[in-house]
Amino acid sequence: MVRASCVSIVAVLLAVVRVMSWLDKFPSGEKERVRERFRMSPAAYEKMRERVKGPEDLKEEMQWNEAMAQLKFALETEKELKDALIEQIASDIESGGLESVLESVDLPQEIRDQLERGEFDVHVDTPVESERDQIVLVPEGNITEKIPINFSLSETYVSQLGES
Repeated sequence: MVRASCVSIVAVLLAVVRVMSWLDKFPSGEKERVRERFRMSPAAYEKMRERVKGPEDLKEEMQWNEAMAQLKFALETEKELKDALIEQIASDIESGGLESVLESVDLPQEIRDQLERGEFDVHVDTPVESERDQIVLVPEGNITEKIPINFSLSETYVSQLGES
């Protein structure tokens, strides 16, 4: 009986030793410093929670990415579609001005003039790495400049092209 209880105590002790994490092997002062480093403020936790996406958000994002991939492929393979989109954007700029089409109008005057004359190309790209793909305008001769159009207009153009 005594032998069986000794064996079970040894088994429990071995199990406890195996369960110990790397953090348990540090002195208590070090443990506290490590825990503090991994602890986050309530504001940081709230910000992290905002970035977490639910199933509906993921489904919506997947549909958007699929539509943008199809548009990007169509723009690269169908010249007529690309010309039609450029013409539509140029007419929107002419009727409503750059402010109604572009997200930001803080542009050099030379680029503004090019866009107003319709001297631009259309691409699908991410203007900022943290954002989703959308339609961007690239002024002729300045391929490094990617000017995003309003996201609502991107959605409108994608839905119009999806119907045709």
